[in-house]
Amino acid sequence: MTKRFWNLFKVSPVIVAATFFVANSALAAEVNEQVTNAAQLSEAQDSNDMSQVTSVSQFSDVQPTDWAFQALQSLVERYGCIAGYPNSTYRGNRALTRYEFAAGLNACLDRVNELIATATADLVSKQDLATLQRLQEEYSAELATLRGRVDGLEARTSELEANQFSTTTKLVGEAIFAVSDVFGDTRAARGGNPTQDLNSNTTFSDRVRLKLYSSFTGTDQLETRLNAGNIVSNRGNDALGTGTGTNMSRLGFDGDTGNSVSIDKLNYAFNLTDAVRVKVDAIGAELYENVNNFNSDFASSGRGALSRYGRFSPIYRQGQGGSGVTVTFNPKGAISLSGAYLARTANDPTLNNGLLDGDNAIFGQLSFQPTKAFNIGLTYARTYQTNLVNNTVNNNLFQGTGSIFANNPFGNNTRTISNNYGVEATFQFSPTLAISGWGGYTTADAITGANAGTDADVWYWAGALALKDFGGEGNVLGIIFGQPPKVTGGSIKNVAGNTTFDDNTSYHLEGLYKYKVSDNIQVTPGLLVIFNPEHNDANDTEYVATLRTTFSF
Repeated sequence: MTKRFWNLFKVSPVIVAATFFVANSALAAEVNEQVTNAAQLSEAQDSNDMSQVTSVSQFSDVQPTDWAFQALQSLVERYGCIAGYPNSTYRGNRALTRYEFAAGLNACLDRVNELIATATADLVSKQDLATLQRLQEEYSAELATLRGRVDGLEARTSELEANQFSTTTKLVGEAIFAVSDVFGDTRAARGGNPTQDLNSNTTFSDRVRLKLYSSFTGTDQLETRLNAGNIVSNRGNDALGTGTGTNMSRLGFDGDTGNSVSIDKLNYAFNLTDAVRVKVDAIGAELYENVNNFNSDFASSGRGALSRYGRFSPIYRQGQGGSGVTVTFNPKGAISLSGAYLARTANDPTLNNGLLDGDNAIFGQLSFQPTKAFNIGLTYARTYQTNLVNNTVNNNLFQGTGSIFANNPFGNNTRTISNNYGVEATFQFSPTLAISGWGGYTTADAITGANAGTDADVWYWAGALALKDFGGEGNVLGIIFGQPPKVTGGSIKNVAGNTTFDDNTSYHLEGLYKYKVSDNIQVTPGLLVIFNPEHNDANDTEYVATLRTTFSF
């Protein structure tokens, strides 16, 4: 500050310390208006939590040798306008702008005027008043600017309140434009040699989602999602036989409603206690959204991996699309626990299954995060499938992820119980480099049908590498490699009476580049390569090229 500025303080060091303190306090509202990151949020919270002290000795960072110690001590006794942060600090070396100092000066003047009005002893000297008067004159321009800024904020706040969408609800939207094509010689065959040519056609499709987030207490959330799209993707089970012959080539954002709009997700989440979060899904339950899936860079269908398998471990697809409840216990330590019960056919009484007797999944996960950089999870899910969904026989252990045999090892008309075990981890080497991965094992048992009493063992794994800010801030270069679900053993017999399983091994290789055009537009080109599709080395390698553009608003 200028020499003239400091000369004003030679008269009364008490005024100096008072003004610096009150500026710190008055800054709280200013910080709250401009929170943009975690550090500022913490600062704003600390500012709001400041409380008055009765002795300067309560400050852990103020020593008797400090130049302002006597001034602070006098302020506590004479003016009663000193407060501290929740951690018992004063932070006397905190830098101030002229605007902040002016705000503190104004607050200090109000306190002195209050004392004068109450005629409480001889607390303010003529010398102090003279100093305050000169300070007020010196900062008259800044004080006037502050008053103008407050008036402007009040006007803008009133305008927002008058024109807001809702006092309780926020609207969020996402639109995807996708251009995709598949390349290769033949369609994948489940076993033996392929006999059909691969039909390569470039497609242009879309998906639009509108989400309404409503909060009634500030800590709860009601989510309503409207969805429409016409992305058929490269599924292997299409009736016309024009797909790739394998679900391993599916895109992570596919879904065809003929662009008809429907409510495909409705849930309500709230805090039971400070450490317990409860989420109730009425429709569209998805475990990978309810709990940590350990692949945050690629988990999103609109802004993550391009492929279905590359988004996260298939264990998080158990019970997908139904109703249920998820409870997460997070005591703000290194360990957190999650549990869920989901029922896919809970809303359909015609199936005589309901909430408890139909397709369901019981899920549990233990997460351990000893450091901010490393997080690991142990996951278990027990599922029961009746194979009857919407009056259609449909056995699907991994919800269309992996080989067709792995999803339906016992054939149709078979009630199936499966036990799924998974381990997932993520490690943040640096702010720009992260790796994640998962491995899973499933043992499934046939309860009814031609293969009743038999079992199947299924394994899968994958790893992902994310290079953040690659080529520009907000961009991500990603590589994903792994083995989709594969039947490796069990007691299933083929027509010849021999034990059957997936003969060879498929590998999933995906490269993508998420390019951030702006905060609301992301363009993602990528290539998916499936080696030995359907775990059959007689099949030719398949390539899926995709260009996805995601608009968010």
